[in-house]
Amino acid sequence: MKNKPFEMCLLFDFYGEVLTEKQREVFDLYYNEDLSLAEISEHIGITRQGVRDSIIRAEHTLRELEDKLKLVARYGRIDLHARAIADDLQIAIGINRTKYRNVDLAATLQRMEEHITAITGDTAKLAETEE
Repeated sequence: MKNKPFEMCLLFDFYGEVLTEKQREVFDLYYNEDLSLAEISEHIGITRQGVRDSIIRAEHTLRELEDKLKLVARYGRIDLHARAIADDLQIAIGINRTKYRNVDLAATLQRMEEHITAITGDTAKLAETEE
């Protein structure tokens, strides 16, 4: 990934619970709250160098976990393909609506769409087809 803050936040979402409580707090303040090292140092009462070391250790731990488990990469692939299926499903729904008007096929496509929506969390397309 090219955007380090985005990458780190994504890794944190997946693996953050394995960090120590202090590392999670420092990481959250640095990446999510966008505080400087000095501000974090003042906030939690450790040196600026201590804050920096904590962030570096947390980043290393998160990257190491992703290198071994590859959950973020797998999630990205699943999400990409699920969204492609959702797009193709919209085409099939449109074709059925305009050309075939098959009630059984429409019901099957609707169930498929509900499953894809459950995977992707994308309810916008579901609302479009109900209109």
